[in-house]
Amino acid sequence: KYGIQTGEPVAMALRKCPNLVIVPSDFELYDKCSRAFKSICASFAPVMESFSIDEVFLDMTGTSLIYPDPVAAAYELKDKIHRELGFTVNVGISTNKLLAKMASDFEKPDKVHTLFQDEIQKKMWPLPVSDLFMVGKMSAQKLRLLGIKTIGDLAKMDPEIIESHLKSHGRTIWSYANGIEITPLDERTKADINNKGIGNSTTLAHDVTDRKEVSKILQGLAEKTGSRLRQTNQLAGQICVEIKYFDFQSVSHQGALLTATDNTAVILKNAERLFDEIWTGVPIRLL
Repeated sequence: KYGIQTGEPVAMALRKCPNLVIVPSDFELYDKCSRAFKSICASFAPVMESFSIDEVFLDMTGTSLIYPDPVAAAYELKDKIHRELGFTVNVGISTNKLLAKMASDFEKPDKVHTLFQDEIQKKMWPLPVSDLFMVGKMSAQKLRLLGIKTIGDLAKMDPEIIESHLKSHGRTIWSYANGIEITPLDERTKADINNKGIGNSTTLAHDVTDRKEVSKILQGLAEKTGSRLRQTNQLAGQICVEIKYFDFQSVSHQGALLTATDNTAVILKNAERLFDEIWTGVPIRLL
């Protein structure tokens, strides 16, 4: 009732609810559960891509003789995880990663959902545009100003209009609204993507309030981060931006990538998007 959202920076949540109880995390437990969960998932499919600490994509291509019914296979996987590990999962089924991800976020918990191309109009288009993967708060606000309230509204809009307002990100989310997404799974994320972070930060010589200057700084950080990823043959599945203001208050914002990457341009584009989601114009001391 205080308007606190999942994934919201703690500092913002505390402003809304000063009496908020902050419970310390237990990453060792999360890591143990994550590894066990991913081990079961990997036993079901020839190709698995880690998406986050508690999400994976499974490419079931070529397994139709073993699992002739995808829905039955999903229930078998879900129930095995619950039986052996004691926690529930949702499973989304489709023909690409975007639609499977959207399906997995439908009604929870302990559910299996499909979202095939012929189900998009009925199951996905009526949802608020903010429910679409990669549509953050700022993007949703811009879309609402264009009269776009649902995913269906976005899907039916001229993509050039969307692109003129949200640049290349606009084209991406328009494609997602229409269920278009063609990136294959990448097994390089299969190891322990959730255990290793690569990043860079810089303390600024003066407090920064110019958005163009911020872009230059983020570009430098993205270039260093991308270079380190490529040197270690790793891919980033999630991008996080942290801002420390002139008064040493910090905020951070993170988001998963549908396709893990070591590409500097992709890292930068997502870092800029995340930055714009949280920056309020307050002078910046560190990025």
